[in-house]
Amino acid sequence: MLRRRRSAGTMANTNNVITAAALAMPAGASSRPPTAPSAATNNVRSISTNTTANRLPAPSNSPSHRLRLVPHLESRRSLRFDAITRDMRIGDPVLRIGRFTDRSGNSQNGGGVNNNNPNSFKLAFKSKVVSRAHAELWVESSSPSLSTTSAANAKFFIKDTKSSSGTFLNHVRLSPPNTESRPFQIKDGDILQLGVDFQGGSEDIYKSVKIRVEIGREWQSGANKFNTTAIKNLKSLAQAVSQSANPGTSKPKSAGIPDCCICLFPIAINQALFISPCSHTFHFKCIRPMVEAHFPSWSCPLCRSFADLEEDVEVEAEMDFE
Repeated sequence: MLRRRRSAGTMANTNNVITAAALAMPAGASSRPPTAPSAATNNVRSISTNTTANRLPAPSNSPSHRLRLVPHLESRRSLRFDAITRDMRIGDPVLRIGRFTDRSGNSQNGGGVNNNNPNSFKLAFKSKVVSRAHAELWVESSSPSLSTTSAANAKFFIKDTKSSSGTFLNHVRLSPPNTESRPFQIKDGDILQLGVDFQGGSEDIYKSVKIRVEIGREWQSGANKFNTTAIKNLKSLAQAVSQSANPGTSKPKSAGIPDCCICLFPIAINQALFISPCSHTFHFKCIRPMVEAHFPSWSCPLCRSFADLEEDVEVEAEMDFE
């Protein structure tokens, strides 16, 4: 009888432990192992195996990886902000994203938001639909060994940090309200959204923040085969104008420049042209509505490259493209 009582007591304690573990699980959760994601969530990448807490520090020779966050201009109501660029290393502190406040220390002289400090690991947006601690973003290595820190092995991740209005990756919400999400990988061209537009509010402070992610596009800022060819085509177009000795010709030369992708007619002499910072060429008449809609912000309809049309154009030395 004594042994049976002790055994019964042991079973009761075990049951208490199992019951407590079951109560600690979230509602609707199951003790079964997680299944593979469904086809509906394929547009959201797999979960990071490393959490923010156990990420290892970066070695001293770890290269930096360029991350650029630009506004996603899909309509006239889209919230516009300055492009944000960060050179992040594996093991750096997480990039904390939240709402702008007067005590955040990110204000400019005009009361705006300045996120262009490369040494800051905080991003602030002046929108009431963004929580004060909305999300976190970081870079880590896909390989267990930190010796392989090339751009191909570096991956960027984001997670929602208990925001009330939610964080969306490619139009899929990462977690329910006030619930921390798992880390999800982000890639070049992905669309991030912070919060949801407040219905009835037309001011910027009631708009959600829609961001397009640019990763690994450092080659676009320097001279490359694409933009140098565009400059040469413009020079040949100017030569065609100066050397036109037959005024009776009805069909102008196109000088090898691709057709305008908006009207599908060729680009020729005696036409007003618009050359985008990414070196794509359009008829000014065709592209003008798009330029005026978001000026001075610009998003190319072909490659989606973002640029500021009022950016300083002064250069120290003229580059030779011959």
